[in-house]
Amino acid sequence: MPEFRALLDGYRRFRSGPYSDQRARYDALANQGQSPKVMVIACSDSRVDPTIVFDAEPGQMFVVRNVANLVPPYEPAGGQHGASAAIEYAVTQLEVHHIVVFGHGMCGGIQASLSGAFDEAAIGEGKFIGRWMSMIRPARDQVRAAAALSPDIDAQRALEQAAIRLSLANLMSFPFVAERVEDGRLKLQGAHFAITEGLLRVLDPVTDRFEAVELDWRAS
Repeated sequence: MPEFRALLDGYRRFRSGPYSDQRARYDALANQGQSPKVMVIACSDSRVDPTIVFDAEPGQMFVVRNVANLVPPYEPAGGQHGASAAIEYAVTQLEVHHIVVFGHGMCGGIQASLSGAFDEAAIGEGKFIGRWMSMIRPARDQVRAAAALSPDIDAQRALEQAAIRLSLANLMSFPFVAERVEDGRLKLQGAHFAITEGLLRVLDPVTDRFEAVELDWRAS
């Protein structure tokens, strides 16, 4: 299988390069455990890796990835809740200071939601993706209606950003998240990365607008 062999080749490059270059850091992480102060909830999309976009070091971020970087609402009863378990672990055990919901442009999950491709997929046993994407269906319907009235609206980006806002709102439905946000121990942040532009936009909590991050080369 050439694809897996390519992964093994990548491992060999990593082992002889980055791992060797940061051996002291890896040793410290192995001996002391992890203590990241930032959790990132990102999309599973293979084109957008938050550790690359943020140029993060090993141990810097606790990352959870799923389809369309969604956070489900707090639901304490029944089922296996992978995303919710990761959020609980990051907040109550690692005691992260920030949770970043990291969306991106050209998201396939968002695109399929707009087209309605997953609507029927929610029907029947053993179907997961339709049920998962149904979280953003109300927001999707609003974006569709707005785009019908104003064809100049970029419906794809509008829904990508609406999904980030929804995930931030759903985070606040978790009691242990809300408690820490209210007393200042935890901050929630939304961010959107446009693949074609290489541009990161951060949600301003005051204006509720995604503002582009300035590139200040003097800070590097």
